[in-house]
Amino acid sequence: MPEPRETAVYTHGHHESVLRSHTWRTAANSAAYLLGSLKPHMRILDIGCGPGTITADLAQLVPAGHVTGVDRAPGVLEQARATATRRGLSNVDFAVADVHALDYPDDTFCVVHAHQVLQHVGDPVRALREMLRVTKPGGYVAVRDADYAAMTWYPEVPGLDDWLDLYRRVARANGGEPDAGRRLRSWALAAGCADVTATSSTWTYVTEDERAWWSGLWADRTLASAYADRATEGGHATADRLRAVSDAWREWGRREDGWFAVLHGEILCRKGA
Repeated sequence: MPEPRETAVYTHGHHESVLRSHTWRTAANSAAYLLGSLKPHMRILDIGCGPGTITADLAQLVPAGHVTGVDRAPGVLEQARATATRRGLSNVDFAVADVHALDYPDDTFCVVHAHQVLQHVGDPVRALREMLRVTKPGGYVAVRDADYAAMTWYPEVPGLDDWLDLYRRVARANGGEPDAGRRLRSWALAAGCADVTATSSTWTYVTEDERAWWSGLWADRTLASAYADRATEGGHATADRLRAVSDAWREWGRREDGWFAVLHGEILCRKGA
């Protein structure tokens, strides 16, 4: 069997402006489509767990079960472990792993969950096959990814269209697919998932605090994160262009009539016997 294709470069990295977003995520605001299928005894694998906020929520929802959070970045797992410790959770552990080649036996987990992961991997179909492999018969593969091309906002501040075009080009140059949300069902079918429920949901930022938070993290990310480095080093943007995009984010955030919606695709795949 050929070796798994290397995971694509993670476009965002783990700068504080990125983790500001990741630590905001909860099971309620990022995995609501899955929660109705959870049972207290379940064993869950949370792929790409990052700082572990969703992982910890899932652990609280399966008090008689267990959750394993995995990520390719060892450093961020220290934050995930700290999150679990602060919450006093004893039914969660963390490990380094590559979704293309999971180090678990077949039919191990009741649920295999991945949030904002498949848009960053080198081979999403292979990743889904691997997720399905380690899922028990009757269990679920649950995936949610944003769709950048479907993001929409008001007002049309000059510079945000430039941001979207730039981000999509950088992400694809890194080997990912930023418009993953619309592709999840297609990828799941190609991976051999026969029972696929596809849904969608949004994050919406409209209040003064929400606009300040969302625009601020993207303004900072555009200048100081790994994404900024990859944009300039890859020849996609100059430092001046990045500053203009960052300024556009801050201008949008100051607008009282500002509104931003992030569309996500979701799939819940039931594994057959």
